[in-house]
Amino acid sequence: MEIVDLISPESVVPNLRATSKKQALQELARRAAELTGLHERAIFDVLVERERLGTTGVGNGIAIPHGKLSNLPRLYGLFARLEKPIAFDSIDEQPVDLIFLLLAPESAGADHLKALARVSRLLRDKAVCEKLRGTDSAEGLYALLTESPASRAA
Repeated sequence: MEIVDLISPESVVPNLRATSKKQALQELARRAAELTGLHERAIFDVLVERERLGTTGVGNGIAIPHGKLSNLPRLYGLFARLEKPIAFDSIDEQPVDLIFLLLAPESAGADHLKALARVSRLLRDKAVCEKLRGTDSAEGLYALLTESPASRAA
């Protein structure tokens, strides 16, 4: 499972405007609805329900909201770089400025966990996050996110 399997250039948002966690999730749900063809409210409700279980703000300015939807044909990712960091109830209590939304079919099982692990591994790389924070074009962000780990190490 690679990042390129999850996102497309259209699913990268270089300057998301949001002033709160709820507003960020609403905007991500709206954009995910356009990508998936699913109803925006269904996506938002799944994300909010997941946040009730515990924050997806994983620390270091990163959040990985995720959820499963029954009528989703495959895994979908959406990456957003926020215009300004927002409070996200993160485990380290730091504001979030990088969000990777992951949506999976109900039946995804291990694929959902593999995708979450892949996204988490990528965003734990401080050098990658620095580059993401310094890039303000969708094309540049997409290139950074989908770059192979081998070429990143060079």
